[in-house]
Amino acid sequence: MDLTIRERIIQVLRNTSKPLTVDEISSAIGVYVDAREVYEHLVHIAKSIRARSGGREYLAMDPPFCRKCGYVFRDLDKPRKPSRCPRCRSEWISPPRFIILSVD
Repeated sequence: MDLTIRERIIQVLRNTSKPLTVDEISSAIGVYVDAREVYEHLVHIAKSIRARSGGREYLAMDPPFCRKCGYVFRDLDKPRKPSRCPRCRSEWISPPRFIILSVD
């Protein structure tokens, strides 16, 4: 039985030892998926894994940050890579990284 893209993403994020960027996720699932589409999948994955696991699993995100001044984008409403730093206006932004973690 073939897994859906979301199921593949969940499998990759459960089995990784370090948080992954959207590009790394897309590469790991073996199917090209546009970055915006992966971000949309992650929104749904976050809701579904928390509900299915009864709160024992969650999607963790290392937030993006500016590589020039160090500003951390903590208040994002949705997972995404910002285009520009609000502090220094640099476009040298490190993308967010994701992993599925269990609450012990």
